[in-house]
Amino acid sequence: MKSIAEKEVELFPSDFDLYLFHEGTLLEAYNMLGAHVMSYKGEDGVRFSVWAPHAKSVSVVGDFNNWEGSKHVLEKIRNSGVWIGFIPGLKAGDLYKYEITNANGEKKLKSDPFAFSSELRPNTASVVTKLEQYEWNDKKWLKNRDKADSYNNPMLIYELHTGSWKKKEDGSFYTYRELADDVIDYVVEHGFTHIELMPIMEHPFDLSWGYQITGFYSVTSRHGSPEDFMYFVDQCHQKGIGVILDWVPVHFCRDEHGLGKFDGTPLYESTESKRADRPLWGTYSFDFTKMEIHSFLLSNLAFWMDMYHIDGFRIDAVSSLIFLNHDNPQQEKLFNQFGGEENLEAIEFIKKANEAIFKRYPGVLMIAEEATDYPLVTAPTSEGGLGFNYKWNMGWVNDVLKYMRLHPSDRRYHHNLLTFSFFYAFSENFVLPFSHDDVVHGKKSLLDKMPGDYWQKFANLRLLYGYLMTHPGKKLLFMGGEFGQFSEWKELEELDWMLLNYDSHTKLQTYFKELQHFYRMNSSLWRLDHDQEGFEWIDPDNNDQSVITFMRQGKRKGDYSIIICNFSTEVYENYRIGVPSTGSYIELFNSDSVEFGGSGQINAETLSVDKTPAHNQPYSMTIKVPPLAISIFRKETKKRKRGVVKK
Repeated sequence: MKSIAEKEVELFPSDFDLYLFHEGTLLEAYNMLGAHVMSYKGEDGVRFSVWAPHAKSVSVVGDFNNWEGSKHVLEKIRNSGVWIGFIPGLKAGDLYKYEITNANGEKKLKSDPFAFSSELRPNTASVVTKLEQYEWNDKKWLKNRDKADSYNNPMLIYELHTGSWKKKEDGSFYTYRELADDVIDYVVEHGFTHIELMPIMEHPFDLSWGYQITGFYSVTSRHGSPEDFMYFVDQCHQKGIGVILDWVPVHFCRDEHGLGKFDGTPLYESTESKRADRPLWGTYSFDFTKMEIHSFLLSNLAFWMDMYHIDGFRIDAVSSLIFLNHDNPQQEKLFNQFGGEENLEAIEFIKKANEAIFKRYPGVLMIAEEATDYPLVTAPTSEGGLGFNYKWNMGWVNDVLKYMRLHPSDRRYHHNLLTFSFFYAFSENFVLPFSHDDVVHGKKSLLDKMPGDYWQKFANLRLLYGYLMTHPGKKLLFMGGEFGQFSEWKELEELDWMLLNYDSHTKLQTYFKELQHFYRMNSSLWRLDHDQEGFEWIDPDNNDQSVITFMRQGKRKGDYSIIICNFSTEVYENYRIGVPSTGSYIELFNSDSVEFGGSGQINAETLSVDKTPAHNQPYSMTIKVPPLAISIFRKETKKRKRGVVKK
C-alpha cells in the first residue's frame, strides 16, 4: 500500500484494508490510521483516523479549536470501530489530541497511537507530521543489505543510549544530527559494524530508558525532529554502519494520555486485569488475543523499516512475552487454556511478525532478548521455531561474569563456568552481549567487576574482551566499555570521557580497537560462528592452571586460529599445546603487549612444530603463556608474516 503522500486518497479506508486490520495482518496500518496531511475535495488539510470501538464519540482537539471537543467530531465507519474525519486548513506542525467520550459520557484526552511525532515531555500532545520529504542517500546500502549474509560475516554491535553518550555543557541532550556528526565516526574508528539504540520511541520518563513507551510511532523529540533522526540513520548507512532499534512489544506505560483504557475500556491491554497488569514494571501488557493489536505492532515494525530504513530490532523481554508469569509476580499464577504458562497468542504473534518482516525485508535482523532455555528461538517457524535470526546468549554472560569476578586463585574450582557454554553454543544463533543491564543497579562496570589490583583489573578486562571476540557468536558491547568506564552507567550523566586522560584507559581503548579490527580481518573468528565445524577444543580441561586452548576455523582449508586464554596471574614458560599440522606458527595477537598496558610476555619468534602428539592433535609446539591474557596464533605463510595481519 502506497503512502498517502504518494497517491490520490479517498477519505475512508478501503474495506480490504479494514478487513486486514481486524484480521491482524495489515502491515501498513500507519497509512490508514493517524494524522495525514492531504488534499480532499480541493482543500488542503489533515485527515484523522483512530481505532476506538467502544467510544461513544471521538473528536479532534488542539490550539486550532481552543481544545474544544464539540467543533471537530469524527465519524464512525460502520461497525469497524474506526473513527475518521478531515479538518481543512490544518498543516504539519499543528498540535492535537483525541477527545474520547466513553459509554458513560466521561471524556479523556488521548495522544494519537499512530502519531509520527510528539511534543517534548512533559507535554503530551501529538504533532501533525509529514515524513516523506527527506531525501535519502542510502540506496546502495539497502540493496546490499537485502543480499547480505549476516551469519557468515562479522557483527560487532555498539549499544548506545542517546541521552548519556555525551551531553552539552549545560546538561542538555545532543540532537540526532549532532550525534551523527560525532558518534558515527567514533564507532567506525573502533571497528563496530552496527549501532544498537536503546528505545528512541516517545516515552514520558527519562529514567525508564525508553522501555515504557507512549508513542510507538514517534521518534522521541528529546533529540530533535523525525528528519533529524533520518539524517542519523542515513549517515550511518553511508559510513557502513547498520542501525538496530530496541523494540518493546511486551508492555506500555499507564500514563493518562497513552494507550491504557484508550476508548474508556481496556483496548490495547486485556480486559482481564490479571492479564493486563505488569506490577513489577507498573505497566500494561499488550493483549495478543485481539488481532488489531497484531496489526498495530506488525505495522510498527514495518513503519520503522519503511520510513526510517532501520536494519533490525532487538526485541526486548521476549521471555515475558512467551511466558505469562515471567517477571510478572502476582498472587495467583496465570495459565493458558491448556494449563500451561506459555502465552500462546503472543507466541503466535512473534512467529507471524518474524515471517512477515523477513518476507518483506530479507536482510534485516530480528534479535531476541530471551533469558530462558525455550527451544528453537532462532529456528524457522516452518520447523517449529519462533523465527528470530539471533538470540542474546544471556546464560553465557552470567556464567563468564561470575567467573571473572572470582579471584584468580579460586577460578580453578569453577572452570566449568568457562567451558559450559560450548555445549550449547550452536543450539541457537547467538549474540554475546555485554549490555547496559550488566553495568547498572549496583552491578558495577565491567572494569570494576574485575578482581585484583589496578593492573590486574585492566589485564582481566583485556582477557575478557579477547575471550568474547574468539568465542562463537556475534558480539555486543555497551558504550563506555571500550575505554574502561570505571563507574557503573549513570543514565542522567554522560560517559566519563575524562578517563581518557589516563594512560591505562587510553591503552585499553587502543587494545579494543586493535582487537576488533583483528577480529574483522581474520575470517576464522566469525565465518562459521553458528556451525559446530567452526570450533574445536585443543584443551578444555586445564583447570589447575586456569588455561583453555581451542581453535576457530573458517570455511577454507587451513583457515584456522589457535587461541590460548590464561585466567591465572602466572606466566607459563615452555607450555605445550597440540596443533593440527606441521610447519611454523606466529603469534599474531597478544593482549599482554606493552602497547596495550600489558607486561610484555609475548612470543616474539616464529614457533616450530615438533612431532610430539598432544591434546588429541598429531603435532605440538611450546609457547610462552602470558598472565591474565589471550594469545592468538596462526600458521606462517608467505603472505602471513609476524606483525602483518592477513585473512
